[in-house]
Amino acid sequence: MDTPASTSASPVDSLEPATLLARLRQWSEELGFTGLGIANIDLSSDESLFFDWLRAGFEGEMHYMSRHGRKRTRPASLIPGTVSCISVRMDYWPGEAANAEAVLAEPTAGYVSRYALGRDYHKVMRARLKLLCERLAQAVGTFGHRVFTDSAPVLEKALARNAGLGWIGKHTNLIDRNAGSYFFLGEIFIDLTLPVSTPSSAHCGTCSACIPACPTGAIVAPYRLDARRCISYLTIELKGAIPLEFRRAIGNRIYGCDDCQLACPWNKFARPTGEKDFAVRHGLDDTQLARLFAWSESEFLERTQGSAIRRIGHERWLRNIAVALGNAPSTPDIKAALQSREDHTSPLVREHVRWALAQHV
Repeated sequence: MDTPASTSASPVDSLEPATLLARLRQWSEELGFTGLGIANIDLSSDESLFFDWLRAGFEGEMHYMSRHGRKRTRPASLIPGTVSCISVRMDYWPGEAANAEAVLAEPTAGYVSRYALGRDYHKVMRARLKLLCERLAQAVGTFGHRVFTDSAPVLEKALARNAGLGWIGKHTNLIDRNAGSYFFLGEIFIDLTLPVSTPSSAHCGTCSACIPACPTGAIVAPYRLDARRCISYLTIELKGAIPLEFRRAIGNRIYGCDDCQLACPWNKFARPTGEKDFAVRHGLDDTQLARLFAWSESEFLERTQGSAIRRIGHERWLRNIAVALGNAPSTPDIKAALQSREDHTSPLVREHVRWALAQHV
């Protein structure tokens, strides 16, 4: 269990701050992280942008985005005593995976966002962050802390920017000029005063390649994303029916979407991950839609064990694939696959299957 932060800051006096920071970076590299920085926790400018985003209704059904009020934008309110944030990065691009653009261009294959092809990053990152805390405690003694990896109300991209790990691009993902954007973020809120890193400056310039690349027009303006239109939201976060207006645009994307990142020129610098946990499992980088649609619930649970994909459940898995099958060529195999689920027990699945079959009349 994480150690709660104390109610007052405690300075690091057992080591010179610069020495401690160098050791933190060394330890983080040994644990598989590809970047580490120290962020200040003043997110006042980001707070106004965040609440503007909420007022616009862009969060859709992600009600957890507003549930904690200003705790998301004020780390010391979320974890009392927090004075610094250690922000880390871990690359995930699986170098051995089938070419992303080629899979997207093959309408009978299912496209899974490349971050989800291996082990669930929440499990990997959280375990490594705890180990990093243990090493820090050995050097400075007991300190208050909490670790996070997309698991609590935290503005992780703003904190990572403040920690010098990259800038927030026009598609709202974090970009590093030497590593692109294919990486996960994690944080440690601590009650130790550490030397803060220089925040990253922005380098999108006049480039806006990500905006027209979005199949559903979710990037409604530079640095402004309407999640309700985003394919990652529609295939992962949304629990009900996928709106009709987006079904054709989804194409063969059955879990998440990478299009805005694939279009980003900075990703020519992205490096394949060396993390074995993120290696492709069960051929999900390039598998025929009909085969995936045939998975029983037990097969789905078995083949997504330890994967982020499991969180959507078998019902939404079938919902997503039904849409993709509706967008596939009208072949006997595609139609037979859909007809096999016409009488599925779930009304959600049946409705999407009916829509898909109507595309093949």
